[in-house]
Amino acid sequence: MRIAVVEDNKPLAQGIAKAFQAEGHGVDLLHEGAGAVEFLNTESHDLIILDVNLPGRSGLEILSDLREAATQTPIMMLTARDGLGDKVEGLDLGADDYLTKPFELAELLARARALLRRAGKDILPKLHLGKIEFDPTAKQISLDGDLVDLPRREYALFEILMNSRGGVVSKAQILDHLYGTGADVEDSTVELYVHRLRKKLTSSETEIKTVRGLGYCFRAI
Repeated sequence: MRIAVVEDNKPLAQGIAKAFQAEGHGVDLLHEGAGAVEFLNTESHDLIILDVNLPGRSGLEILSDLREAATQTPIMMLTARDGLGDKVEGLDLGADDYLTKPFELAELLARARALLRRAGKDILPKLHLGKIEFDPTAKQISLDGDLVDLPRREYALFEILMNSRGGVVSKAQILDHLYGTGADVEDSTVELYVHRLRKKLTSSETEIKTVRGLGYCFRAI
């Protein structure tokens, strides 16, 4: 899944991003309120983590604009304000949850999972291709009945290819999914992960086909 974290405290934002990435999610980081609404309305996310006190524009203004634009994405607000009035204002503007700083990452992740369940994001059908069965809910890949254990980045690559099976996925899309939008990572990194994943799926009756100039296509053979 893809999660947006809008937080001006960069060490905190990086810590949140790493926690979500460790669970296999792609993360986009934004550190200012200015431009956040345009980005969040343009890009597709499964969850938005939104700080209240941001430079440029407040999180409450961003929240209000997103809901006025009919954005249905679950939104969790983060704030150092612990007054009841602040929480009521955020919830009335359309926030789905409100977490007061300081907090434990384990609680944030648990609340995020609850929001995703409530939105039906984690109730997904099993997918099949060749001898592969993919259970996105359990995050399990089976090859001819045997579980395949992949490192986090290879799993994220497999996930985006499997979800787009039969279609072409660009290197830019893969990098965004693996590292988040704007990450300073070379295209050759994608080629390395594709090479590793191909080796692990050699008996799956599938192929990751290179489509020159466009990207990759995951298909049965």
